Amino acid sequence: MMQNELDARKLAREISILGVNQVEQVADNELIREGRDIPWLQDTWDELVWGSWHVEWRDVVILDPDNQKITTYNLTEHNLTDPANYAELKALLIEAAGG
Repeated sequence: MMQNELDARKLAREISILGVNQVEQVADNELIREGRDIPWLQDTWDELVWGSWHVEWRDVVILDPDNQKITTYNLTEHNLTDPANYAELKALLIEAAGG
């Protein structure tokens, strides 16, 4: 839903929302993707993205155009069913896209 809203804004830089699963959680990929349509990536022992970005469970990592981390927004602390949290995350993504 948020991806569609961001796409409709026609920002200067495209925003892509995707998920990255922990390297140890490969078996959960099907369950995690059920009913969702965002792209889903699997972290690997070669990349260890979660470790290099110091990710916690349910973190949204916002990157700049060079894939450098700008900030992290945790969805456990900021449940997106709260309209204020939804608007805050959306604003952070728009700001990161220069918009």
